[in-house]
Amino acid sequence: MEQGRARHLYVHLPFCAHRCGYCDFVTAVGREDEHDRYVDALLAELALERRLLADDVGTIFLGGGTPTFTEPAALARLLAALPSADEVTVEANPETVSPKLAALLREHGVNRVSLGAQSFQPRLLQVLERRATPADVRAAVPTLRAAGFDNLSLDLIYGIPGQSAGDLARDLDAAIAREPEHLSCYELEAKPGTRFTHAHGDELARQAEAMEGYFEIVVETLTAAGYRWYETASFCRPDSSRDLRAQHNLGYWLGRDYLGIGVGAVSTVAGLRWRNAPSVGRYVAALGGGERPPRELEPLGADVQARERILLGLRLDEPLATAGLGDALDADAIERLERRGLARLRDDGAALELTPRGRFLGGGVTAELLAEGSS
Repeated sequence: MEQGRARHLYVHLPFCAHRCGYCDFVTAVGREDEHDRYVDALLAELALERRLLADDVGTIFLGGGTPTFTEPAALARLLAALPSADEVTVEANPETVSPKLAALLREHGVNRVSLGAQSFQPRLLQVLERRATPADVRAAVPTLRAAGFDNLSLDLIYGIPGQSAGDLARDLDAAIAREPEHLSCYELEAKPGTRFTHAHGDELARQAEAMEGYFEIVVETLTAAGYRWYETASFCRPDSSRDLRAQHNLGYWLGRDYLGIGVGAVSTVAGLRWRNAPSVGRYVAALGGGERPPRELEPLGADVQARERILLGLRLDEPLATAGLGDALDADAIERLERRGLARLRDDGAALELTPRGRFLGGGVTAELLAEGSS
């Protein structure tokens, strides 16, 4: 691939029917009359930045927001205009999935759907302010299967106010029963100051103390069901004929360049990172006038790139190549963590990995590996 040309494209569709109390993504509620103009702006930005994409795009990911809430004709027009790619993923909320929507996605090149199930229990979905019912969650999978999708991912959240270990086990069992190719299981993160933290502050504090136990339940349950724990929060079915890891996200974790288009979208290309401003109005107006949207620019020095490579790469179940990491790794910390059974350095020093227990402890172990002064 030519230097500075990305094989991963992220497309942000911010529109939602409702903003959940814990959400801190760039979203816009409703605004159906703006969907067409927003797609015009997306395609204008893509045209301006197309030179940054490789000719052979590997992955495209449509996230949000709720991409499948986007007005169908506008969504179809966007998908038809995107470059072809090996993996094209669309995030979907269960209540938006219908035979008509599933057919639209298949007809326009989508071959993977990430379904935001979050929970299969009515009271927990209500706490999260989700519009979907458990029936919506259960019905979405066969609807997508009937349309020909053979690569589905389910998202679950744990640490929900009022959730018990038993509730989590039941959600995992319900997810496994749907037989998805991929599962992502995230601990709930509610930003301070949101209405969600005001409403559930005490219970969120209690749940924070239970997170490590919940995480172990997730890993033990899904690996026992035959899923590969290939990334901290991600699991896939082994398949001898295809790699069912999320290839788009794998690009992030491996430190690959990626282009992001849309309001609030982030790009990292050739040592420069930029983030589009989070205002839909400013985004559409700028591109309607033939200009790039307002952006924050961040040059990435070699030290920053090395740190990120460590922080992201050690989320995976494969060894991290140490070549090119320079002084970002603390050699003394590696020795300490090896003695504690949390990390392993290959005899020739060419690769580093966390042990299963090291992966359970996650960020704390990784942070210890970073050399002081490498930030």
